[in-house]
Amino acid sequence: MSDTLPKIAWIGLGIMGSPMSENLIRAGYDVTGHTLEQAKLDRLTAAGGTAAPSVAEAVRGADVVITMVPASPQVEAVAYGPDGILENARPGTLLIDMSSITPATSVALASAAADKGLRVLDAPVSGGEAGAVEGVLSVMVGGEQADFDAARPVFEALGGTIALCGPHGSGQTVKAANQLIVAMNIQACAEAVVFLRKSGVDLGAALDVLGGGLAGSTVLARKKENFLRRDFTPGFRIDLHHKDMGIVTDAARAVGAALPAGAVVAQLVAALRAQGDGGLDHSALLRAVERLSGGDHALT
Repeated sequence: MSDTLPKIAWIGLGIMGSPMSENLIRAGYDVTGHTLEQAKLDRLTAAGGTAAPSVAEAVRGADVVITMVPASPQVEAVAYGPDGILENARPGTLLIDMSSITPATSVALASAAADKGLRVLDAPVSGGEAGAVEGVLSVMVGGEQADFDAARPVFEALGGTIALCGPHGSGQTVKAANQLIVAMNIQACAEAVVFLRKSGVDLGAALDVLGGGLAGSTVLARKKENFLRRDFTPGFRIDLHHKDMGIVTDAARAVGAALPAGAVVAQLVAALRAQGDGGLDHSALLRAVERLSGGDHALT
């Protein structure tokens, strides 16, 4: 660990947060983390980080505080209140929220933090668990240029594509668009997989050749094995994508943008969740198409 690098407090050590925090540790940062599950705190300490028993204790003395939690309510829970970030971080601290939340929540947080002398960036990411582990996430950022410049070395330890997209809330707006595209892409892949299987072709060969042409995408490359093996171990849960589709739907309505195909996919995600599959990976949209096609995992 280097005395010259900023000290980082990391709040939220889930599927994404754990490998991201570990990449910062490997890059030489002093990372103190807090989360609600002891096993994840143990994982952090095993990687060379320091576990904190509370948000307040994690952020005291930190130069940079990073939050990576599921949704707006969790961001508000760790940010506000007597034991939250805003009351316990020292003035001048840079708060980077890397959760996927509503743009309005990010704007409100930036305003409240400024009243406490804190700087804020909204910096959600794309790339899933694999991208987090490999340190190749895309980082979409909203906030001030000077704060973005200060945070860039941290972002570079986490991702490969990093961009300041505009003022506070802009990172979340771009993330909402990202989730719209990803959901629609997974749905298209799922429909293609069912079509191919029912047609009796070699599915592996078909996905390989599709991946090499214009139909190829990062989604197809990352999720191909999920489709082939019907392995829906969560890398990004349907529950979270359902939340994100609500964000993009509401945000699009607010600015008057029509999302006709997106609205259909949002309903398909919601239906899959209602069927009890919310804890599965979002590639489990395949299950919904299978059901609509007359079967579930009985398809061969």
